[in-house]
Amino acid sequence: MGIIGSKIENGLGEHFPERYTGLQNFGNTCYCNSVLQALYYCVPFREKLLDHYSHYKNPNDGEDNILKCLADLFIQMSSNKKKHSVIPPTRFLCRMKNEYESFRNYMHQDAHEFLNYLLNGIVNILEKDLHKASSSLEYKTNKNRAIDPRTNGFMESNVTWLHKFFQGILVNETRCLRCETVTARDETFLDLSIDVEQNSSITSCLKNFCSTYTLNADDKFFCDQCCSLQEAQKRMKIKKTPRILVIHLKRFKYLAKLSYRVVFPMELKLNDIAVELDTEYSLFAVVIHVGNGFSQGHYVSAVKSNNHWVHFDDDIVNMINESVLQTYFGLTQESLVNVGNGYLLFYEMIQPATKIADEVV
Repeated sequence: MGIIGSKIENGLGEHFPERYTGLQNFGNTCYCNSVLQALYYCVPFREKLLDHYSHYKNPNDGEDNILKCLADLFIQMSSNKKKHSVIPPTRFLCRMKNEYESFRNYMHQDAHEFLNYLLNGIVNILEKDLHKASSSLEYKTNKNRAIDPRTNGFMESNVTWLHKFFQGILVNETRCLRCETVTARDETFLDLSIDVEQNSSITSCLKNFCSTYTLNADDKFFCDQCCSLQEAQKRMKIKKTPRILVIHLKRFKYLAKLSYRVVFPMELKLNDIAVELDTEYSLFAVVIHVGNGFSQGHYVSAVKSNNHWVHFDDDIVNMINESVLQTYFGLTQESLVNVGNGYLLFYEMIQPATKIADEVV
């Protein structure tokens, strides 16, 4: 395996409980590698992706897409028989570059933007598959009976298995301070982008995200009940919590990086900001930005596997203690020190296995 292989062997040692695969960097593709490792060690997502691919793979279908390329990459990683190895994600990167112009260069890219492109690209493919399946079923059934209009044909909505993992619902409530009428509007999300403050925590940042504020002066709310602009109070709450909660820390402002110290816990509770009470999550992956600015730096990731934490830096893989994650909380004061900060946090909901099985079909 040469130099790259020896880096992995030195990092992991002989008694590591699982095979781990590094990903080759093709010149500033660390943003891609770090996110791919986080998604690969999102076990429910990985298993469903491979299961979907095995059932829908058509040898006669020559069309390539992001879903197929990602599945093929995950198959290579999962079927790797060497304890220490490196895989070049060439086909997947070529597909992403063909699909999205933003990645057709060697410039430093944003890991959060890449994650959004990837998840939404998979959603588009799955929704097309649902539409084809629905159209086929409708055609076959129409020969024998009419469609029940109460079911919107045969598909109530384009809810894919990816939505069932990552999609949550926010409720945006606005209360008119004159007539007390509350206007509620639902918004879906695949990840939560939250502002960060110095010497804070994820819990406090989420509370600020869902805090109540007043609309007044030039920002008054048009109340349909009053038929006029009125002062109002506005707040956001999580109406439906996703099984996989991805939190994006907004560390870049005006192209500068905020290296604020933001503590992220191993176990996260959403009791104060979620409609669903007693919602608890466990951290399983962190994408870390190393550097001082938006257009420069480096991405690495730390993932939890078999109750061990593993650090991925492209082709270099190391076993780390959980306490090392504290070094990625950030700095208590601004500094020119080139440190790593937690940027994307991946949490999985803690709930009974039977409930999970019912939700993802």
